[in-house]
Amino acid sequence: MKILTDWGFTREGWRNNSRGEYLVLLQGALLAGFAILPVYQLPGFKIQSTQLLFYLSWTLASILSSIGLIFTIKALIDLGKNLTPLPYPREDGELVQTGIYGMVRHPLYSGLISVALGWTLFQMSISHLIATAILLIFFDIKSSREETWLSEKYPDYSEYSQRVKKLIPGIY
Repeated sequence: MKILTDWGFTREGWRNNSRGEYLVLLQGALLAGFAILPVYQLPGFKIQSTQLLFYLSWTLASILSSIGLIFTIKALIDLGKNLTPLPYPREDGELVQTGIYGMVRHPLYSGLISVALGWTLFQMSISHLIATAILLIFFDIKSSREETWLSEKYPDYSEYSQRVKKLIPGIY
């Protein structure tokens, strides 16, 4: 398929993980696992017992999920032709530092984490809280590997990484 080769997938890459192909597979498995994970709430904890707490958690969950969707959509738009699911940059790619990428270096990962956290709060699910923590750790590791390749390809990436936070705008 042409789109896969345009993104940088090769037979050799699938054999030796030279561009982070295995990270893409693991990411897909983690996201699929999150989606089918059963909701487990702490025994005896019912958020519905307090309407104010229920509405507060629902509002916070909605805000986090909305921010996550906005980050994800804006990141896809701002990346344009540079988009690839691989952590390895496209051969014909350019370093994007504007738009949402001026707020955070990995807004796609940030968006997915934010949506996962929103769902976790909405469900008050301890199992999803653990899964969200695993996603955060995974995306931190994946983005670190990606940044090694970005630094090799783009000389100004080091300055960019000093100026813009990695996953959480203004914080981390």
